Amino acid sequence: MNTSQINWDNLRIFLTVARFQSALEAANHLNIDQSTISRRLKKLEAEIGSKLFTRSAQGHTLNSTGHRLYEYAEQIESTMATLESELGGDSQILTGQVRLGTTEGFGSFFIAQHLALFCDKHQAINVDLITLPRFINLSKHEADIAISIERPSSGPYVSCKLADYRLQLYATQEYLNEHPKIKTIQDLNQHRLIGYVDEFSFSPELRYLEQLASNTAVPLKSTSIIAQYSATLKGKMLGILPCFMGSTSPHLIPVLREEASIIRSFWLITPNEKREVSRVMVLWDYLREVADINSEYLMGNSNAINWVNTDSPH
Repeated sequence: MNTSQINWDNLRIFLTVARFQSALEAANHLNIDQSTISRRLKKLEAEIGSKLFTRSAQGHTLNSTGHRLYEYAEQIESTMATLESELGGDSQILTGQVRLGTTEGFGSFFIAQHLALFCDKHQAINVDLITLPRFINLSKHEADIAISIERPSSGPYVSCKLADYRLQLYATQEYLNEHPKIKTIQDLNQHRLIGYVDEFSFSPELRYLEQLASNTAVPLKSTSIIAQYSATLKGKMLGILPCFMGSTSPHLIPVLREEASIIRSFWLITPNEKREVSRVMVLWDYLREVADINSEYLMGNSNAINWVNTDSPH
């Protein structure tokens, strides 16, 4: 094997396929043709002198040689990122792309509108907002910054608490008019709620129905908090929603405001090597400022959103 012939771009493609276990998904992620992915992998395997994957209808699985190369390729990737940031001057320039991954509801209902202002102010920075009903996988390079409901317990990451937020029980006035009155938590046993699909709940932090209303009927479940929000708006059942979602609709009313109150936290996370990249740092600091000035809003104590450097959104 002549390692001097190995192309870094081919290694980057190898890493992406290994992480997604799919040439198609790697192609979508890298925005290149699947045929190019296959051609580059074959070229890399020829350079290595060995097959790297077991290919099947289910996708690409690393074989023993592939696993060994993967460890070395990750080290090269980390070194290349450091070189790009420090030696290339990238860490000092407010330009380029930043990918921000966040939970679905927070990204769609709160973060997106603040990012519109951020991009207006920093017009040389492009932001990809990834909103998913699951954890963002930083080890697979799905994002440069992640906003998560759990703090990582280990790994090469920098993290800090972004904000606390409150979830409330919500109903429409129509629902409250047509169903038994709710004066205590015990009264919820006479009602119906929408909640998460238990086996697809990506964090124990989402299993608050067990804490709040373990005996309440849950005829409809969804992996999506936005779907739960939409179903609650139809006035046929109760929903537990973050206040930053519930307060956006004039048709939703908090129920048992004190008793049915759940507090959770958001955490801001980035890989160690990304923390010194200037465009990442400026977005990181902006997100912290946004969360800080909206602490009362996120806790449901105010219905007014505050905007960084402006009185109202553009």
